[in-house]
Amino acid sequence: METIDHLTLSHLADAGSVQSAQAIGQAGGWSIVVRYGAYQRALAASRSKQVRVFKKLETLVGYLAALGITQFEVDSTAFDPNSPQRTQRPDRSAALHRAHQAAAYDQYVRSAVQASLEDPTPGIPHEQAQALFDAKRAELRKRAGEGDAC
Repeated sequence: METIDHLTLSHLADAGSVQSAQAIGQAGGWSIVVRYGAYQRALAASRSKQVRVFKKLETLVGYLAALGITQFEVDSTAFDPNSPQRTQRPDRSAALHRAHQAAAYDQYVRSAVQASLEDPTPGIPHEQAQALFDAKRAELRKRAGEGDAC
């Protein structure tokens, strides 16, 4: 079945164009099907564009009431209240995994900076550090040049 997004449904409800609404029971919850004009569409989830499933009928009722749709039909033929089926959100799982990785890296960087700030060893002036690394680079170039001669 084709879907309709929240914004479009909201505009249709505001215009009084929704002829009927139906709550359809299924394993895992409830979906909404609306009829307007010659069309019948299921409400889509905002990100995935798949049919939106409400876990509780009360949530669906509140959603429709907020749109101004106070009368609708209920089809509980396929509803299974004991269904162990859960709505899977692999996109959210991946996003949470990335967020945890970022938080762990942030904590690592903060602790490294704090350890550096608390280090009692005196710092090295920039010019001295620059001269030290210039000498190391020169030594490496010299060794690389000797290796080429062999």
